[in-house]
Amino acid sequence: MRIGELAARAGTTTRTLRYYESRGLLPARRGGNGYRTYDESDLKLLRQIRTLQDFGFDLEETRPFVECLRAGHPEGDSCPASLAVYRRKLAELDELIGELGAVRASVGAQLAKAEAAMGGLAAEARVPGGPEPVCELGGHG
Repeated sequence: MRIGELAARAGTTTRTLRYYESRGLLPARRGGNGYRTYDESDLKLLRQIRTLQDFGFDLEETRPFVECLRAGHPEGDSCPASLAVYRRKLAELDELIGELGAVRASVGAQLAKAEAAMGGLAAEARVPGGPEPVCELGGHG
């Protein structure tokens, strides 16, 4: 198949395919007429790349999976290098989850503190000459 057909079947653009070719992820085969030619195995490579990118892998992280498929393995994640990328990605995700958990806890604590302060201000506001509300993050509100 030619580049336009491959792009359409893969749900991408010919520009993207040329980029992948320049990065060595897609083979650069040409027919006798000089046009790029592709087959079903190339479509499988593209689907592997897209799936991994949908999971948050950057383009370079897809390389071991592509190389695994090119080596004739039935799946891109059936090689040791692919498994190593999975392990690194999981460690990265675990770290991000930890960081987000800490941020969430801080925001939750600040919310509880702000709600408690608002409750106290509401009670004090009923007293003539009570304090002016103060924003915890700076300034008056």
